[in-house]
Amino acid sequence: MTSPVTATVRDTPSVPVVVGVLGGGRMGAGIAHAFLLAGACVHVVERDAETAAQARGRVEAALARSAARGTRLPDADALTTSVDTGAFAEADLVVEAVPEDRALKLGALARIEGAVRDDAVVASNTSSISIDALAGAMRRPQRFLGLHFFNPVPASALVEVVTGADTAPEVVTRATRWVEAIGKAAVVVRDAPGFASSRLGVALGLEAIRMLEEGVASAQDIDTAMERGYRHPMGPLRTTDIVGLDVRLGIAEELERAFGARFTPPALLRDLVAQGHLGRKTGRGFYEWSE
Repeated sequence: MTSPVTATVRDTPSVPVVVGVLGGGRMGAGIAHAFLLAGACVHVVERDAETAAQARGRVEAALARSAARGTRLPDADALTTSVDTGAFAEADLVVEAVPEDRALKLGALARIEGAVRDDAVVASNTSSISIDALAGAMRRPQRFLGLHFFNPVPASALVEVVTGADTAPEVVTRATRWVEAIGKAAVVVRDAPGFASSRLGVALGLEAIRMLEEGVASAQDIDTAMERGYRHPMGPLRTTDIVGLDVRLGIAEELERAFGARFTPPALLRDLVAQGHLGRKTGRGFYEWSE
């Protein structure tokens, strides 16, 4: 399946000509949006027609917001959505962006590998799962690495490029160049539990939740202390609401398995997730949210 290549793509050789994204939720749509604005043709693949349509809606809404800010938009046919991983056949890069579940990601990566060219780069957007553990089931681990985008993708300035034991140096170089080509800073980190950002960010977030649980201060005051006292752009509890309490819980459990009790999730976090209060996406977490 070959898609038309726009003049913008030819004028920007450091951007992949064709990018695939498996999973069109908030993260996948954000990744698609970033590459589209940089000039790539993007194929988003979802599990069924309904979720594929929802993915297209998310990407198009993000593009509309970019247009309102004066950003030049890609050609209308630069984005396709489907349920068939055959759409990845001509992709230079395919990013797996399914939920943070090891078994789910292993299945997604197997589907991607079955569809791409041998020279394509495959990346996982995992925020905490070991790249080497995911690569262990792959036929071409040298073409695989982590590209950890941050939520929300359009507003974030960083992508972690996570190298596995078998990742080819040339693949790391290409991935770093691609990240920079979409206007984000790249940091290269070795595969380790939680990488750099998640490990540090979750450690701060969990301690903030424990402080709230113990009644040390309100959520707003804890966040203000970090924003005004340490010049963090956003406090740890508000950040957790935006990331998603369920996502933070999953990462904390992964890190607890690796590092022990210092990453044990607080009971308050577990309780809120069990009640369905996941942060901004459900309207309530440590704060009340409204669109």
